[in-house]
Formats: sequence, structure tokens, C-alpha cells
Amino acid sequence: MAVNKQQKFAKDFWPYVYRVVATVIITSQLIVLLVIAVILYLFGFYETNLVAFAAILLAEAVLGTVSSVAIYKLVAQPMKDMLAAVIHVSGEPTATTPPNPNDARYEQTGFKDVLQTIYGLASSDSDKHTTILSSATDAPAPITAPVPAVKLAATMLENALNETNCGFVVMNHQRNITFANKAAPLSVDTNGVTSLSLIFNGRETLDAWLEECDKNAVHAEHTWSRIADKLPEEDNRRFFDVIASYDKGAESEVVLSLIDRTHLYEVSEQELDFIAFAAHELRGPITVIRGYLDVLEDELKDVLKDDQIELFHRLTVSANRLSGYINNILNTSRYDRRHLKMHLAETTVNEVYDTIKDDMKLRASAQNRLLAINIPSDLPTIAGDTASLSEVFGNLIDNAIKYSNEGGSIIVSAAQKGDMVEIYVEDHGIGMPTSVIGNLFQKFYRSHRSRETVAGTGIGLYISKAIVESHGGNISVRSEDGRGSTFTVSLPTYTSVADKLKAGDNSNEGLIEHGEGWIKNHSMYRG
Repeated sequence: MAVNKQQKFAKDFWPYVYRVVATVIITSQLIVLLVIAVILYLFGFYETNLVAFAAILLAEAVLGTVSSVAIYKLVAQPMKDMLAAVIHVSGEPTATTPPNPNDARYEQTGFKDVLQTIYGLASSDSDKHTTILSSATDAPAPITAPVPAVKLAATMLENALNETNCGFVVMNHQRNITFANKAAPLSVDTNGVTSLSLIFNGRETLDAWLEECDKNAVHAEHTWSRIADKLPEEDNRRFFDVIASYDKGAESEVVLSLIDRTHLYEVSEQELDFIAFAAHELRGPITVIRGYLDVLEDELKDVLKDDQIELFHRLTVSANRLSGYINNILNTSRYDRRHLKMHLAETTVNEVYDTIKDDMKLRASAQNRLLAINIPSDLPTIAGDTASLSEVFGNLIDNAIKYSNEGGSIIVSAAQKGDMVEIYVEDHGIGMPTSVIGNLFQKFYRSHRSRETVAGTGIGLYISKAIVESHGGNISVRSEDGRGSTFTVSLPTYTSVADKLKAGDNSNEGLIEHGEGWIKNHSMYRG
């Protein structure tokens, strides 16, 4: 129902409280001052020591006001938090952040249960009653449906959900599954415990998101695309777009909608299998071509004209780019099959970049771009697989070159941030809108604009993210449409992970955060 202009919001109550409290404090302090002044006057303080008389009154006024305000804040804070929770669940517009029941101070005082009750009552209110609106009064009249009708409606709803191809899963606060229809991807362990079976690549898993919600949110929603329920080699593999809804304190705290997109995604997955096979066969000829180009350029450099030398440069750049595409495809195939396992060694960012330095310079020169490298030599060492990290750096710099404007500059820099070394690849090209950034690291994703203007496969950033996360790091991007983008790769320093690497024979297993618990989260790093 719309709110008219004369209707008072619940949040308007608090300014009224402030006015009343301020009036009470001022009035009480004036009365106390008057009483003290009369007492001091009767004892002769006013006549014998006027300065002391004034000082006593001033000190009492200041201390009394400060103590009154402090006591008021201490006593009124719970009521203020409770009102903020009520305003939030009522849907009134407000800029105030709702109190989080999981805050430590609420758990210590027992106020957590009060907030959980408010959020829980608000969430379950619509489930308890069926309401109708009277045309005469426009007021809701609660009507409790008979128990048999409720059971009949529940049975009809359950039957309807079981007829759809979309999965629906409901979980309580303990993450126990309280309802799931037939289409939901479930698994049962040896103890007979039912759990959700989904494969989340990387760290952006459902359980990680829910942990974040438990700490910081009251209501939240999140979507994942292209989530499989089985590994590539398993039969009857399905793909889902997963929509998770979170409602803190509700009986059904987590509701998952799993939209079956198998018919859309399995085609590209089958194409990837074929492409991976073809790419594997093409690696040999491409390696030979690159070798012959290097030999010919070296042997003919004394007789080649400038334009012929430039032609050789362009051929070399193209051959290297094709080789990079092939490597990306093969790595993506391994990544999806959980075989992105590697051994890490102590190295530096400069040593990694040196392996692709000449290639990057050629690519930038061929595209008429300015490439500036500013990597300090005194950065701490990192734990890395040089070949894999060079592929990441190459992907990011190559993208910056492709999406820059003619004559544009690309800046590669690095800096230490705590136990991490951050590498930045910055361009001032076409940039990206916010709607694109959210999908940027998904497999095969390419925006409509990039598909029309720039060639590519849509898997370079996907595999770059996999490689960086397999090093215990992360990759992110900041971008503004029309003004350029900055990609940031964060990698742990060698000293911060040396003990874990030594314990695992330099394997990256110890650096990976594996999903555990109530969700069957296949980790792609275990091979």
C-alpha cells in the first residue's frame, strides 16, 4: 500500500526521542545547578570565595551533562538497534545499516536473540497468514486457512515443483537441506547424509558466499552461471545457472533456484573437447613454424630490407599469438578436469616477465602501442611456476594491447602489499561498462562490443584466473567505460608460503582453499 505524505515513518520516532532526552537533560541539569547554588549560598561560598563558587557550578554543569549523555547512549543503544532492525524489515527507506545479529557485542549481551527474532518474524509472517484487502477499508484482514487446505496446497506445490526441470533447494540456518525437488542435484554419502552436488571452480563458491552473508548481510542474493553437477568424464552431466537467496534468521534461510541450462552449455563443452584435441595436434606444427621463422630471420637478417624485417616481425607475433591460443585451450581443458596442479619454485616478477619480454615488445610495436615496464628490482621473491605465470602476464598485456587505441600506452608495474606482490597492467583504451566486468572471468564470455571489434576465444581471462588462484593469489579488474582498465594480479611472497611448499614437496596443494562441509564441492586442483 502506498504511503501518503502525512503518514509518519518509524524512523521519525528517533528524532523525537532526541528532543525529549535533550529537554530532560537540560532541565535536570538546571535544577541540580540551582539546588547546588542555593546550598553553596547558604553556606557562605558566594560571599567568601566567588571564584570557587563559579568553578564548582561550571564543573558540575560539564560533568553532569557529559555523564548524562554517556548514560543515555549506553541505555538507549539497544532500543536504537532494535528500531533500526524494525525499520529494515518494514521496508521503509533508510540509509542506516541494519544491525548484524552475529556482531560480537550482541552475542555477549544476549541481544542477538532479540534481533534474530525480529528478522525471523518478519520473514515468516507471510507464511503464517493469508491476507485479503477490503475495498472499503483498504486494511489487511488476516485469515488463517484450515489445516487440510494448507496440506493440500503444499502437496500440490510439491508435485508442481517435481514436474519442472529446474532444481529447488531449501536450507535452514545449520545448512541442512529441508526441501529439495526431484531436479535438484543431490548426493548421499556413506552415512546417509544428503548434500548438494555442485562443482564450483575457484574460490567463489556457494559456501564461501554464505559465510560472508552470515557475517555482514541480512538479505542477499547472488547468481552463478555454468555450474556443473558432475565432472566432464561422468555421465549425465548437467549445467545450471544458480540463484541463491539469503534471509537471515528465517526458517528457510537459504533458497536455491537451479535453472537447468544443459541444452545451452553442453554444446560448447563438447566443442571444447574437440578443440582441445585439435589444439593438441596443432602444437607440433606451430612449434616448427616458429622455429623456422627464427632461423630464417637470423640467417637472412643481413640481406633483408626494412619492410621485409617488419614482415618477419609480424609473422613471429602472429605465430606466437596462435601458440598462446592453443596453450589456453589446452589449459582450460585441464582446468575443467581438475588437473591444474603444479610445482612452485622461488622466482621474481622480473624473471617471469623476461621470458615474454621480447614477444610483448613485438606485439606492442606491431600494433603501434607504447609498452612501459616499471617492475622494481628490489621486490621480494614469489612462489610461482614461471611458464604458467608468463602466460597470465602475456594474456593481460595482449588484451591491453588489443583494447587500447592507436598509439595508446600500456603500463606494467608492480609493488609489495604486505605478504603479497601485486602486478598491475594498465591501459587507457576503450574500457568496460559495469555490466561486463561481472562476467569477465567466465569461460567463453565475450561482450557484444568485443565480439564485433576484437578477435579472441573468450577463455584467456578464465584460465588466467585459474592459474593465479592455483598460486594462492587472486586477480581483479577496475575499469571505466571509455577510459581504460587496470588488471591486478596478487601473488604471495615466497617467504609467506615457503613452509607450506616445503611440507608438500613444492606442490601448490597447500595454497589452495578447498570447499568442504555440507556441499559436495569438487576441487579442480586435486587431479
